Amino acid sequence: MTAPITTGYSRTQIALHWAVAALVAAQYLFNDAIAEAWSAYVQGKAYGFDPLVLAHVAGGVLILALVLWRIALRTTRAAPPLPEREPPALAVLARVTHLAFYAALIGLSATGALAWFVDVRPAAGAHNVLKVVLLALIALHVLAVIFHQSVLKSGIMQRMVRPGV
Repeated sequence: MTAPITTGYSRTQIALHWAVAALVAAQYLFNDAIAEAWSAYVQGKAYGFDPLVLAHVAGGVLILALVLWRIALRTTRAAPPLPEREPPALAVLARVTHLAFYAALIGLSATGALAWFVDVRPAAGAHNVLKVVLLALIALHVLAVIFHQSVLKSGIMQRMVRPGV
């Protein structure tokens, strides 16, 4: 089934985008508790209950669920077309970057769960690598938005602020 062409993202797609962005920001901002708990665990030390550890774990599960929901929506409702002024190379880069975002977010959730719940220690290392990858993707994403708004003047950000039809 081919997804219909739209003029903008739906309210649900926009809400999911910003919800994932907020959750990812919280994961980075409140990372210390889970890092300390993991370090204590690896060293065989006791670590008391910390609600921030629970929040990090629950946040990772929620991010995974929301990302999978976004992907499901993407199969039934295509992304809006890029602006006409979009250079073809940037269109390819945008597609690759979005796929990398999905892969990194799913990978972070999976490696975090494997490390935390199943004690797969190499997964913890992969989780740390993916954190850096995700930060690089976020930086690229923000720079791309700034470039589109100020250089290309494409108004592309409106697609993720105002719902289309």
